[in-house]
Amino acid sequence: MTPLRRTALVAGILYLVTFVASIPAVFLLGPVLNDPNYIVSSGADTQVTAGAFLDLVNALACIGTAVALFSVVRLEHEGLALGFVTTRIFEAAVIVIGVVSLLAVVTLRDPAASGTQRESLVTAGAALVAVRNWTFLIGPGIMPGLNALLLGTLLYRSRLVPRWIPVLGLIGAPLLISAAVGRMFGINGETSIWSAVGLLPIFVWELSVGLWMTFKGFDPTAPVAIAARNELARPSA
Repeated sequence: MTPLRRTALVAGILYLVTFVASIPAVFLLGPVLNDPNYIVSSGADTQVTAGAFLDLVNALACIGTAVALFSVVRLEHEGLALGFVTTRIFEAAVIVIGVVSLLAVVTLRDPAASGTQRESLVTAGAALVAVRNWTFLIGPGIMPGLNALLLGTLLYRSRLVPRWIPVLGLIGAPLLISAAVGRMFGINGETSIWSAVGLLPIFVWELSVGLWMTFKGFDPTAPVAIAARNELARPSA
């Protein structure tokens, strides 16, 4: 396996890890997100902690995809490549804030609380869940659109993968960002048609690029791939 193929494989697997981690996490976190009295109930701490852990794995995989790809895509445009790394790190940081908020709810949970203490805990729990909901909107809601604009442009220009794949990201990016901004200002809801239309192309884009890099790798005839091979073959000083 060549270094270039290994880079594509690692990046592709990490993209797929984001799906494997983030989708189950949504369901595992259901009890704390949907029950306003979770913090004073009997709770499902193990389930919620498992969901938080998967979100943490998702955040680390997000960073990993950008770090793995940087050495190759920087040869197309270093500024865009650095921007992609930065937006991925920002997305991961926002996700981690949400994870910490929900773990704080688990830590504070006290089913024996009563009176004023119970009311205070419910208020604190609602505030922490609200923080997580906003991180979900800003992190996985807006940042994947920016990621798609940057990486989609790099992959489209470099021809490292078939151009129809980055086109999906470049089409979906403004749709996703506009839907997220609309939700931020209360124009549309999380389950609205606008949000669904914005999410679908980005979902297919990220899944396609992950699968392609995992099973196919980069096009070895692409100029950037040739430049990367030449750079790796150059003896170090």
